[in-house]
Amino acid sequence: MNLSRLKQFLLGKPLDPFRSETRHSLALVTFFAWVGIGADAISSANYGPEQAFLALGTHTQMAIFLAIATAVTVFLLAAAYTQIIELFPNGGGGYRVTSTLMGPKVGLVAGGALIIDYVLTIAISIAASVDALFSMIPLEWHGYKLAIACLLVMLLGYMNLRGMKESIRILIPIFLGFIATHAVLIIIGIVSHSEGLVDIFPAAVQDTDEMAATVGWFAVMALFFRAFSLGGGTYTGIESVASSMRSFAEPRVKTGKATMWAIAFSLAFTAGGIILLYLLWDVQHVEGETLNATAFKLITANWSIGGWNFSSQFVGLSLLLAAGLLLTAANTGFIAGPNILAALAVDRWMPHMFSALSNRLVTKNGVLLMGGGAIGVLLITGGVVHVLVILYSVNVFLTFTLTLASITKHRWSERRNPKVWHRLGIVAAACLVCASIFTITLVEKFSYGAWKTMLITGCVIFICLKIRKHYDTVHARLKEIEEDLSAAMLVAPKKAPTEKPRMDPRESTAVFLVGDDAATGMHTFLWVQRLFPGVFKNFVFASVGEIDTEEFTDETRWHKLRRDTKSMLKHYVDFCTNRSLPATYYHDYGTDVVDTVNRLTERISADFPRSVFFSTKLIFDNETVLHQLLHNQLSYMLQKKLHSKGQNLIIMPMKI
Repeated sequence: MNLSRLKQFLLGKPLDPFRSETRHSLALVTFFAWVGIGADAISSANYGPEQAFLALGTHTQMAIFLAIATAVTVFLLAAAYTQIIELFPNGGGGYRVTSTLMGPKVGLVAGGALIIDYVLTIAISIAASVDALFSMIPLEWHGYKLAIACLLVMLLGYMNLRGMKESIRILIPIFLGFIATHAVLIIIGIVSHSEGLVDIFPAAVQDTDEMAATVGWFAVMALFFRAFSLGGGTYTGIESVASSMRSFAEPRVKTGKATMWAIAFSLAFTAGGIILLYLLWDVQHVEGETLNATAFKLITANWSIGGWNFSSQFVGLSLLLAAGLLLTAANTGFIAGPNILAALAVDRWMPHMFSALSNRLVTKNGVLLMGGGAIGVLLITGGVVHVLVILYSVNVFLTFTLTLASITKHRWSERRNPKVWHRLGIVAAACLVCASIFTITLVEKFSYGAWKTMLITGCVIFICLKIRKHYDTVHARLKEIEEDLSAAMLVAPKKAPTEKPRMDPRESTAVFLVGDDAATGMHTFLWVQRLFPGVFKNFVFASVGEIDTEEFTDETRWHKLRRDTKSMLKHYVDFCTNRSLPATYYHDYGTDVVDTVNRLTERISADFPRSVFFSTKLIFDNETVLHQLLHNQLSYMLQKKLHSKGQNLIIMPMKI
């Protein structure tokens, strides 16, 4: 079995990006989106409510206020983000919103925070999943938790390399099982202690008044908002919907909104219901168990059928499904994270490789980076959930705040229209809540790890700035070269031909593999004319249009790519024709440039047997590994491919 067959066996057969069936099969309808993306939000009920409840300390009666505040906040954020879905139906989430409405630098901050956010989404979801699993296992086995967590990240990464919807289908039964079992536990848990519901609110008011009389209202509010902010992990998955709009089935806006509200209702019910269970059942922390595990054991303690007590089996099933749902949530990081990386790459903040699609039509490099980053975070933090929650919440609410501030600014600019005032009120309120949570979390937990998140995010932003500066410098230099070459190209021949020169397949043919900028193509053509005067009688210009995330998800961009490619190639041919040089062009399109060029060169060699291929490689002073990362080694890979088939490819250096 050769390498290509092994790759196909592991990842699946290549998909054709031009077939409408392919696009339809990969697009997520509301149900799949609710499972694949909404799981990030809903799964946070496994750790968000617990962190908030524990932060109350001995004042657990205030948990009823937390449950109400949690549900209200979920619906407030959902209402705000539906406006983002309407305004930005092509996705991009916080990055695209802030870049458009607040400028590219602010957008970069949001984008950098989102990259770290989705890495942490994978890490915290996997860590919480392992915690749920090990709640059923004796303490002496807990030393294997970190290794299991890293293996699960690798497994999810592999599933996503095979294709997004394929990874979601596997997790559907787990998701639905979680919803069903937790709904049963919450409803029965509340109903069986319904007598306590009457006293919950008065007891909370009394406890709050007594605390206020002792330490003052400022301390009471500080405690409540601290607990509220540390439960901020509950709301983190809402951003994922806006970030992943490109993955949704048409009509995207309708699908996105439906997905958002499905997530909001299920999250508000699950998170708010679990906090209420903690309060009604007086749940206390038990070493080696999550609060959810302890609560479920209390609720099901007397469950039996015909004398058979099935409490442990039902709790075990619930925890297994919780662990599975957290894996589904981690999968969100592998879906939404690469989408953000692709958006940053298109805008030249990240290497171009992160916008490229694999033959399974997924952003392979983004999936690999997300998985590698998550494993690194798990190893550094030891997979401790309460540490990861702090790191996670800071970046999530930084992005929330910047995004909602951008929408608030936009709505404020429309304030003369009375119909937008209610929309302005929603986004402004949501922005205030998110800014408060971000500030409290950052200040409260700065020395406990929040500074690490800010430092890492700052480093990502710095790297992005350096990458953009490099690309801008190269782009400017290529423009200068193109202007210099244009002067030569614009020189009219002494006598224009009366008819187009005819190609002779029996003659020597120079084939130029050109890209989307005229500078490199003309540079190579002119050098070949100087180095091999009179040798070549035919001239062929060939180009491959790369189908990346932008073209695959937007048919308008795909048609524009075709028009631009043909126009550019025709320009080369016209230049040769005006100088009585026989010329033609070839073009093709695909996600894997090397394979597509290889296919194209076979066509050209069949038509012109005496062909010599030419390509360009940019050369830099003091070239480093970074240059190799930012500029693909396509020419060398093509040369190896063609040489193995007995064809010639000469690489012409072009110094920048």
